[in-house]
Amino acid sequence: MDITRSSPAPVRVVAVPPEPEPADLTVLPEPIAVEPLQPLEPLPTVTASAITATTSATTTTSATATDVRGRRRRNRPRDLLALLRPGQWVKNLAVVPLALLDTHPWGTTAFLRTGWAVLGFTLASALVYVVNDLADRERDRLHPAKRHRPIASGRVSAAAAGALTGVLALSLIGWAVAGPAWQWWPTALYLALSLAYSQGLKHVPLVDAFIVATGFVLRLVQGSLLVGARLSEWLALCVFSLCLMLALGKRRHEMTAAGRAHRPALRGYTLAFLDHLVVLVAVLTAVSYVLYLRDDAALAAGASLVTLLSAPCAVFGLARYLQLLLVEEGGGNPVHVLFRDRATLVNAALWAVLVALALLLPQASA
Repeated sequence: MDITRSSPAPVRVVAVPPEPEPADLTVLPEPIAVEPLQPLEPLPTVTASAITATTSATTTTSATATDVRGRRRRNRPRDLLALLRPGQWVKNLAVVPLALLDTHPWGTTAFLRTGWAVLGFTLASALVYVVNDLADRERDRLHPAKRHRPIASGRVSAAAAGALTGVLALSLIGWAVAGPAWQWWPTALYLALSLAYSQGLKHVPLVDAFIVATGFVLRLVQGSLLVGARLSEWLALCVFSLCLMLALGKRRHEMTAAGRAHRPALRGYTLAFLDHLVVLVAVLTAVSYVLYLRDDAALAAGASLVTLLSAPCAVFGLARYLQLLLVEEGGGNPVHVLFRDRATLVNAALWAVLVALALLLPQASA
């Protein structure tokens, strides 16, 4: 055997698939089921009644829009009046007539001049409200409550508010010219301070609240000038501290209700700081009121018991406001808080009766 010769190559086996069976041509294929065509729905017929109904709906929509515009026009005088904030005029009625406490005997002239002073400060404060709302309209739109004000909500345009500002300014000039000469300077100083407040001082912490409180002292000074009464320093301090307490309480409520973003001056306050300030100013209010009763009040010699009884009423009123502010989280609108709270109203009525008795005793004994 010759081993040098190579062995033959192995045979490769390839698997061939089987051929398919031929189709049976004698069997027919199954028929394909074809669904019958559905008849097309007829197009809707446009009738005259349908056209009439569509026209009526369009007319109704137009009438509704016109009605809304008409209601807006009819509400414009009401919105302009709301822009003047008549609910805040009670501040002038509460502060300006305090000058009558040091005026005896009372007469028709004193009451007429007091009313004239109230009118002047009502015009001045209304002018300040309109100017402030014009300046703050963009910021008020971000506040949950102030966004409903007439200018911020768009119910009163800036042009209409500007025209109203001109009318108020002319009326105030007429008031100053028709009144006693050179006795309108407290109102003019109030307007100057309010203008500085609107232009930037309202963003300075503490200064904003002090300017507001000073405006109420100027109300008292205006009433004293027109009535011709001597201004008591203790009474002026009492009015200043009381109004400062209300202004600080309002800022505390704004901080808890809407945060610090709405009023830039709130960045200089904290709740603890405001709480301390409010209590401090409340104590100053009570002390200055008692000192006014002891030193400057024009009361009868035998009215010491009556005045002594009025002091607890004043302290209770302060305590009640602190309770509404710190416990019940009120104080956003001091006028609403003080004049809608039953306990405050009863206490104020009792205080007014005691003070009236102390003032009228000299005339009764005569």
